[in-house]
Amino acid sequence: MTDRSIRTPVIGEGTKVNIVNVRQLTKMYGNNRGISDLTFSIDEGEIFGFIGPNGAGKSTTIRTLLNFVYPTGGSATIFGKDIVKQSKEIRRHVGYLPSEVSYYDDMKVIDLLAYSAKFYGKDAGKRIRKLADRLDLDLGRKIEDLSFGNRKKVGIVQALLHEPKLLILDEPTSGLDPLVQHTFFELLREEREKGVTVFFSSHILSEVQKMCDRVAIIKEGRLVQVETVDHLIRNQVKKVTLFLDEPDQATFRLDGIVRREMTGDALTVYFKGDIKALLDALRTVPFRDIRIEEPTLEEVFMHYYVK
Repeated sequence: MTDRSIRTPVIGEGTKVNIVNVRQLTKMYGNNRGISDLTFSIDEGEIFGFIGPNGAGKSTTIRTLLNFVYPTGGSATIFGKDIVKQSKEIRRHVGYLPSEVSYYDDMKVIDLLAYSAKFYGKDAGKRIRKLADRLDLDLGRKIEDLSFGNRKKVGIVQALLHEPKLLILDEPTSGLDPLVQHTFFELLREEREKGVTVFFSSHILSEVQKMCDRVAIIKEGRLVQVETVDHLIRNQVKKVTLFLDEPDQATFRLDGIVRREMTGDALTVYFKGDIKALLDALRTVPFRDIRIEEPTLEEVFMHYYVK
């Protein structure tokens, strides 16, 4: 039976429903920073990317949202329910895949997954077998006999077996070979088509660019940007590559150049500002060709982290 209490009513056609709503969420570990004043929301059916290097606060954010650790300040709701006061009810409808999975080694995969299903009050045997088949996971093997990648497959099935309304994924593809990664992304797209919301935390920016609708960039525990992937790429910086006749004469200055790289006779600049001003500045530079591109998400990300 479907629990309709987790759905926020839609008021009017086209109204977006916030599944996750975070306001000034803070977690300190004594005097040490965990996360500070995070504010963002995630809409129903959205795949929301959360990116940053190790130690930036990605896992702390997830652990706080799941009430594994208590927030120091601020607040957050999931399905309109308070993450601290109503965490037990929230978790019934959340599928969580941690960055590192850990299980009882002497259990068989099928027994572990059936045991997990009981926590949600579901007979998920059919779904478990279907997911295991998609991921080429042997349900009859013991956990202790599985590679890291196969243990990650167990984690994926465990996160999906109860048909959650929200998936929280922490570095979900680590340990998966390219073929399994492809299948995993297919599964995510299928879940989104059902209206499932996905919180996708990763440091693999190509995956985030391919899969996510919006992305949040976290740096030293604080959000530095929350934007659609397309807008982030198109409106932050332009990647301009000049193929020079005389590389040693490529000296010019202009406000808005955030980074420059020289490779052989090719000068690449990352520019934020009026592109006409850049082209005017280049009139005195001897070049034989020019290429103007949108940067990759990884190049945009580096703009925030490399100064």
